[in-house]
Amino acid sequence: MSTEQHFTHFTEDGRPVMVNVTGKDTTKRTAIAETTVKMKATTRESIVQQAIKKGDVLAVAQLAGIMAAKKTSELIPLCHHVPLHHVSLTLTFQSQEEGSDISRLHIECHVETSYQTGVEMEALTACSVAALTVYDMCKAIDRGMEITDTRLVYKAGGKSGVFQAIST
Repeated sequence: MSTEQHFTHFTEDGRPVMVNVTGKDTTKRTAIAETTVKMKATTRESIVQQAIKKGDVLAVAQLAGIMAAKKTSELIPLCHHVPLHHVSLTLTFQSQEEGSDISRLHIECHVETSYQTGVEMEALTACSVAALTVYDMCKAIDRGMEITDTRLVYKAGGKSGVFQAIST
């Protein structure tokens, strides 16, 4: 048996292909992803006070993330269209370091299904689009925002079992 790894989304001759999951068992699949939006403390205050002209930033970003999870297969070419049974996003400001002008908005997405393939891409897409929505809604007052540390932190289900990222 070869220990050489291969990419599952390519044929032997290098052509792209959607992985055939028809032979896989339907099991409960869970994925959790996260990302961070760094912004000025004054931007955080505007968001908290709901003083952004475009509306309630956190509620709109949360909804955008849920919608993005549902459309992941339309954005990622070889991603399966997965029936999602649960999508939730939490957006919370982290404690600000004293004397710092930088605030951090932590976005976490939890996705679940019972299907033949996982929902990691849906969780990652939801976090990314939620963060982009925050940026879009606040860019008029803070063009220096940064979206950082987007990653999968947990997955369960399927052949590979459970994955948990190392805390940072």
